Amino acid sequence: ETGARFWQTVLTPVITNGEVTQIIGITRNVTERVKQERQLRSQKEQLDEFASVVSHDLRNPLTVAQGRTELLANDCNSEHLAPIVESLDRMEEIISDTLTLARQGQVVSDPEPIALVNIVGKCWKNVRTDEATIEIADKVTITGDRSRLQHVFENLFRNALEHGGPAVTVRVGQIDDSGFYVEDTGPGIPEETREDVFDPGHTSASDGTGFGLTIVKRIAEAHGWQVAVVDGVDDGARFEFTDVNLDQ
Repeated sequence: ETGARFWQTVLTPVITNGEVTQIIGITRNVTERVKQERQLRSQKEQLDEFASVVSHDLRNPLTVAQGRTELLANDCNSEHLAPIVESLDRMEEIISDTLTLARQGQVVSDPEPIALVNIVGKCWKNVRTDEATIEIADKVTITGDRSRLQHVFENLFRNALEHGGPAVTVRVGQIDDSGFYVEDTGPGIPEETREDVFDPGHTSASDGTGFGLTIVKRIAEAHGWQVAVVDGVDDGARFEFTDVNLDQ
């Protein structure tokens, strides 16, 4: 009547005077759990297939097109070449972000201790920061996947520079015993759009892919963290990550 198809049974023997006299069993309906596991497995297989298509079937012809365009630029001068190069570079950026989004949302299974100051410093060097300033308020160690967290910090730094300008200040610090924050001195994010900034494709920049903050949220969720946007100290954007394992 309940539509149950899968059951889980645990049996325990009752021993009296060295002999098994009874067997007590507990059986429960696990149909929904099995269905969810199968659905997740199917989604993962589809996601892996999608990532493979993006990685090979799209990137290969794109690389050929970029190479041919470079050769064409050496042979002739045309006002049409610059827009073509820009469009191909734009496609490469979208493919890269889409691939990251597809692969980085899986649950982190092997986290490691990471000094916040070290990973922040490395990511800051990887981003073109112009006259921007980075301030690290607290020395704390977080537990997570180093490779994925580099995507988090680099995307947040690029977002700060994109909206706060080349002279923006970015601060990174600890939130009590629950997590860490990344904030900037830019214009901030209006309260009514703070939930939307994590949606795929949402961007206020003309040349943005709209995937940067979506990737940040997916990676945070893969770590079991919560991420929210609030007002910064200087009215800029502040991203708070909570439910994080911290070591002083």
